Amino acid sequence: MTKDNGEFLKAYLQDRRKIVEDALQRYLPPANNSPQEIYQAVHYSVFAGGKRIRPILCLAAVEAVGGDLAPAMPIACALELIHTYSLIHDDLPAMDNDDFRRGKPTNHKVFGEGIAILAGDALLTEAFVLLSHTEKVRMPVEKRVAVIREIAQAAGIAGMVGGQALDVLSAKSSSSVEILSEIHRRKTGALIMASVKTGAIISNAREEKIKALAEYGMNVGMAFQIADDILNVEGDRNLLGKETGSDAALGKITYPFLMGMDYAKDKLHKHIEAAIESLSIFDERVLPLRLIAHYVMERKT
Repeated sequence: MTKDNGEFLKAYLQDRRKIVEDALQRYLPPANNSPQEIYQAVHYSVFAGGKRIRPILCLAAVEAVGGDLAPAMPIACALELIHTYSLIHDDLPAMDNDDFRRGKPTNHKVFGEGIAILAGDALLTEAFVLLSHTEKVRMPVEKRVAVIREIAQAAGIAGMVGGQALDVLSAKSSSSVEILSEIHRRKTGALIMASVKTGAIISNAREEKIKALAEYGMNVGMAFQIADDILNVEGDRNLLGKETGSDAALGKITYPFLMGMDYAKDKLHKHIEAAIESLSIFDERVLPLRLIAHYVMERKT
């Protein structure tokens, strides 16, 4: 990535992140609602300093096909709520048993396991309240249903939940590259693919462009997870805001563990190349998506 592109992307991500966070503040119920513990737990994790990659990808997809950002904001925010719920549950003692997330104590360390589970449940549910709210999501009913279906499938047993189940089960059995690829496809790829695909759907994109963006999203999602696995081995814990080496300690299968670091980095590059190639049918408005793909490969946090 050139210096000019790097500066453009940094400004773009900062701007879009602020837009998303302002919208999240508007859409989420206040933290002082009763019972305060659950509302505070929800706000604690939503505003813990995330990158907002999924909502930003949704908005970038809207821009790439010439759509309007305003109708996309509730969808972008719903994607972030679902992602945050998954992180709360992933950190629980029954899952990854992490004490820190983004440099702060994990939700269950602050509020206890019971409230953390409920906070995750609340975020998943509130995401679909937001998606189905006609005053916030202004679009024809059939399009709204298509968006809800895409996101529900990506979050559910065929997507993120199923991927997490495979991840848990794989630590207890012999595994293969094929199983690992399926874990990545479901656990991370599915929701990132849904992020860009729904942005295209609500913007009345042609089927050819929806398909291309879906391919981009899946490859970026797969790359994102591989990058995470590499950072878990080679990353700086101070930059990451959490401990490294946890995958090995939990016996999780990753590309670095299964096939070695060189293979993992080569696989990461190939997914990014495929993601960028899928954008070849778009005009210059696709630049943010192209640069985000490079960012996923080069990131340190």
